[in-house]
Amino acid sequence: MNHILCGLAANPALPAELVDRLITVADDEIATELAARPDLGRAQALALAARDEGTAVHLAYEGRLTSADIDPVAQPQAALALLDTGAGLPEWARRFATDPVTERREKLAACPDLPPDVTDTLAADSEIAVVAELALWTTPDMAARLARHPHAEVRRAVAANEATPPAVLEMLLTGDGLPPARHCLVCDRERTPAPHARSHPHPHPADDLPPGAFCTGSHESTVHDMWRQALSNPATPARAAAGFAGHSSALLRWSLAGRSDLPPEVWGRLAEDPLPGIRGDLAENPAVDATHLRALATDVSPDVRRSLAHNPRVPLDLLASLAGTAKIGATLLPRIAAATPAEVESLAKSPDPAVRMLLAARRDLPPGTRDALAADTDAKVLKSIAPHPGLSEARLRDMIDRHGVRVLARVATNPDASPFLLEHVTRHDPPVPKAFREVARHRNATASALLACLTDRQARPIAAAHPSLPVSVVVELLGDAEGRVVEAAAANPSLPPAMMLKLTR
Repeated sequence: MNHILCGLAANPALPAELVDRLITVADDEIATELAARPDLGRAQALALAARDEGTAVHLAYEGRLTSADIDPVAQPQAALALLDTGAGLPEWARRFATDPVTERREKLAACPDLPPDVTDTLAADSEIAVVAELALWTTPDMAARLARHPHAEVRRAVAANEATPPAVLEMLLTGDGLPPARHCLVCDRERTPAPHARSHPHPHPADDLPPGAFCTGSHESTVHDMWRQALSNPATPARAAAGFAGHSSALLRWSLAGRSDLPPEVWGRLAEDPLPGIRGDLAENPAVDATHLRALATDVSPDVRRSLAHNPRVPLDLLASLAGTAKIGATLLPRIAAATPAEVESLAKSPDPAVRMLLAARRDLPPGTRDALAADTDAKVLKSIAPHPGLSEARLRDMIDRHGVRVLARVATNPDASPFLLEHVTRHDPPVPKAFREVARHRNATASALLACLTDRQARPIAAAHPSLPVSVVVELLGDAEGRVVEAAAANPSLPPAMMLKLTR
C-alpha cells in the first residue's frame, strides 16, 4: 500500500491535474479514495471506472455513472449496481436473468422494479438461492405466489419480505391453505432422494448451513426460521403473531418483543419471560403501556432497566428513578431529548446528580440552565455538559481547575473551546491521552497545541492531517515510520501544491 499516494488521493486541495495523474496509476486503495472525492469530474469518474470494476460499482452506487457509461458484458457487476439503483436498462435485466453465473442472477433478483418476464424467469430458476433472493425483495403478487413454493428456504424469504400480503404471512405461520414444503437446504444435501428418517436430525450439515440446521423430514430448522422472520415482519397480523407469546422457543418469543401492535396481555406475558433479552427489548418498545413499563422498572436485570431508560415514552419520573441504578452513562436519551421546557427546568433542579447528568447531555439547553449545570459540583454532570456550545472560556477553565483529568478530554470537545484553552489542555499535568486526540481534531487547535499532540501515538495521525500544523512539520511527517501518519500528512490540505506534484512523480 502506497500511503503517500492514498493520502494524496483523499487530499481535498489536490489540483485536478494531479487527480488525473493519480487515476493513471491507481491501485485498489488509491482508486477507492479517488472515487470518494466530492470534486471528481465526470471525465475523471469515467476514467476511474474504466480501470477497475470494483471502483465502477462504487461510482454507480454514488450516482456518478449512467447506463450509457457501462458495457454489461465488460463490467457486469457495475451494470448490476445500476440495476440495483434503478438506473439500469430492462434489456440488461433480461440478459442477467439467464446469466450462467449464479451470483449475478442472485444479485439481479434483489434489484427493484424488474420487468414481469424477468421475475417469472428468476422465480423458475434452478438455483434456490436465486429464487429465495427474489422472494425476499419482490412484489406482493410474486411473494404470494412464491409462498407456495415447494422449497422451505424460499418460504422463509417470503416471510421476511415486508411487501408480502398479511394474509399470506398468517398462512406461513399457521400452515393453513398452503401445501407442505417438500425440500429444505438440509434435505438438498442428502446423498439420496429417499425420505428422511424422522427420528434423527441430519447428521452432517454442510458448512454453509447455519448452526443447528437440521431436518427429520419436516424441515424443522428452516420452518422455525420462517416463523421467526414472519413474527419480526410488521406486516404480519397481530392476531397471528400473538399466539407465539408462550412458545417454547425463546427466539420466537424474542421476535415479538419489538412489535408495536400486540395486545397488553401479550406484553404482560413477555414482561415475565425468563430471558432478560426479551424483557429488555420489550422495555425499549415505545408501544408498551405505562403499566408494564413501571413493572419493568423493578426488573432484577440492570440490562432491562437500562433498555427501559432508552424507551422514548418512558415516564419522566420513572426515568429519574432509573438514573442512579441503570448505569446509563452520559448519553442523550430520547425522553430527555423530548423534554418540554418545564420538564427541563425541573430536571435541572433534581437533587440527584445522575438525573442532572442525563439532562446535561442535551446540546440545546437555555443559557441559564446550561450555565447552572456548568457550575455543578458533581464531576459527571460537568463531563456531560462540557461539550455544550456557548459555554464561556472561564467556565470551561473552571471545570478543569476543579476536576482536572476527569473532565479534561470532554472540555477539549467543546466546539467553542478557544485556541488558548486547547493549548492549556495539552499542557495539563498529568497529561490525558484522550484529550490529545480531541485537541488534534479540533478546528481551533493551534500549531503549538498540535505539536504537543504529535507526542501521543494515537493522536499523532489525527494531528498530522490538521491544516493548522506547520507546513514544514507536515512535510517532515511524510517520512514517518508509521503508515497512518504518512497517509494523514499526505492528505493535509496545507501541503504545498509543488510538494504534491513532486510526490505524484
